[in-house]
Parts: sequence; structure tokens; C-alpha cells
Amino acid sequence: MALSEDPTEATTALSPSPGDSSERRGRVRLRRAALMGAPAFALAAGLVVLTAQGALAAQFAISGMPFTVTADTLQGTGFGQFGALDNMPEGSPNAGDTGGQILVIVTAIREAQLTNLCQSVELGGTYLHITAGNKGTPVKASGLTTDSTEISGKLAAFDNIEIGGDASTFDKPPVKGPLGVFGQQADTVTIKDVRQTNYATTATRFTLPDLHMSFSSRGC
Repeated sequence: MALSEDPTEATTALSPSPGDSSERRGRVRLRRAALMGAPAFALAAGLVVLTAQGALAAQFAISGMPFTVTADTLQGTGFGQFGALDNMPEGSPNAGDTGGQILVIVTAIREAQLTNLCQSVELGGTYLHITAGNKGTPVKASGLTTDSTEISGKLAAFDNIEIGGDASTFDKPPVKGPLGVFGQQADTVTIKDVRQTNYATTATRFTLPDLHMSFSSRGC
């Protein structure tokens, strides 16, 4: 076995320079960070795709204050309906004996038109009153969903309706429901003299011609 005449030569050959060690540690840290971040990025990307495909509906904490919506006529294409739970923020003063949860009927319509729309919410003895679409130009909504505890109308008509389907399999409305939940969907819907008690409404686009908002002693 040959030995080096210079005792420092073997040490130099076996030991990396400080710069090389720092670069290697930096590369290892970057690889670890990339591996740790990959699942989170994949999850976020998956949620974006599912939301875009209508598999997930955007959720928000409701106030727990119901509001009334009425219209002379509601017409829509891409209709779906299923049950769900709406949640209030923890400690909400409106929770009462509900535990902060409200069982609701979710109505989802891909494209909707409403004539003579009225919406009102009671605020301590007075009402915030909103009207629109009452001068010949209807209110238009895309990706409309309403979370209701009561829905009524003088006439409801549906084209190609499917009743009893699993809401997670729906392809006509803009959003799907939870897996295993009873629902119905149809190509089109028309409801005359519609009246809803709602806890939430969402839309990707809402156009309200002739909008008027005021306080009133009466609701819709």
C-alpha cells in the first residue's frame, strides 16, 4: 500500500472544499423543498380543476339571516336541485338552536332570467329592499345557485327532467352535489310567481337592470 509523502495531500483529496459542500447542501435543500411542495401544489391544482368543472361549489359562511326573493317569472337552462348544509361562523349570534347549521335546498341554474325581481332582508324592524328587472329587461344570471329553506310558485315546468339521481353525477347544472345525495336535474325550468326563503345566493355573473335599493317598512 503506497503512502503519500505529503500528509496533507490525502486530507485534501478526501475532504471537499467549503464551496462544494455548500453547493451540495443547497441542492439537497431545494430537492427536499420541491418534494414537500409537490403534494400541496397538486392538491391546489386539483381543486381548481374540480371547481372549474363544477364538481365543487364555492362555499362561504352564511350570516344565518334569511332573506326573501320573489319574481314574476324565472326561466333557466341547465337546472339541478339537491340538499345540502349551510354553516354559520362559530359563535354566530344567529345560530339559535340550529347548532350553526341550516339544511337547505340548493337550486343551481347554468343560465337564468328573472322578471320583476324583488329581494328583502329584515334588519331590526326595517327591511333592506332591492328590486330590478321590472321595466321590460329581465335580470340575467350565469352560474346561479340559491340555498333555500322554502320554494313556492304557481306553476313549475321542466324539460327532460331526471328525478332521484345521485347529485354528484349531474351534468346539466353548473355545480354538482355531494356523493350519495338525492337530486333532480333538467334541461330547462320555468317557474311562475316564484317565492324563495334563502340563506345564500351565488353567481358567476349577475346583471340587474333598473336596480333600486332602499330601506322599507315592508318586505317582498
